[in-house]
Amino acid sequence: MNKPYTLDELLIITCAKEIKDYQNVILGVGLPTTAGALAKALFAPHATLMMESGIIDFEPLVPLNHIADAHCCRGFSYATDLFSAFTMTYRGFIDICFLGVGQVDRYGNLNTTCAGDYFKPTLRLPGSGGAADFISYAKRTVLTMRGGEFVEKLDYLTSPGYLEGGESREKSGLFPPGTGPSMLLTTKGVFRFDDETKEMYLAQVHPGVTPEDIKKEVPWDLKVASDLTVTERPTDEEIDFMREFAPIMTLGRETATELTIGNVLKNMEIRLKKKNASTGT
Repeated sequence: MNKPYTLDELLIITCAKEIKDYQNVILGVGLPTTAGALAKALFAPHATLMMESGIIDFEPLVPLNHIADAHCCRGFSYATDLFSAFTMTYRGFIDICFLGVGQVDRYGNLNTTCAGDYFKPTLRLPGSGGAADFISYAKRTVLTMRGGEFVEKLDYLTSPGYLEGGESREKSGLFPPGTGPSMLLTTKGVFRFDDETKEMYLAQVHPGVTPEDIKKEVPWDLKVASDLTVTERPTDEEIDFMREFAPIMTLGRETATELTIGNVLKNMEIRLKKKNASTGT
């Protein structure tokens, strides 16, 4: 019998499936770390997981607290510095990275700086950090959007996607050929980018969601793939891994606390039964 799953668990496994074995992966805090840990544990054992701070080939133990959190690791192959990590990206050694989205347009250009006027914003966002560098030079970029929005025109261009579409990114001469966003994951579906026009299209919907539901949130005439699919549910093995690795992220704090307490009580009961059996009481 398949276990029930949460939306967060569905999003994490969908992200994780973008990671292939033997790839070099830059991971940030939150969903990407859990996706990377899941991928490495279950189907991409030779993937090299990296933090942008320079911790290379780490074995995740718990989710990151920040981009240089060595305490989250069982171990790692070596540690360098932030400059070297970015240099690896510029030299083409990063196969895939993950970036969060505040605003995104039809060509995958991103705003993570501010909502509204830059000098009098209605909302100040986290900014670029390494996002502009990673989407510029990583071979593939997976975008994730939970509370952001689709827009015709960004309030601020933080990170370059496919610029004006078509060949405009490559013709600019600023980016390695073949780079750019490859997928956008939202709470309702999965979007990809047309090989020629570079315009975003709907490739996949999550269970219970229709293309019409999604089109209501997109301010342009969103194209839908002729072979539109439904996102595959996580397996029981994947669910078990996520709940052990990051219970608060996948279940929420209240449910995770209840589950943890339940597991503790269950283990205490098992140990007590063993003790009674050994003493004959």
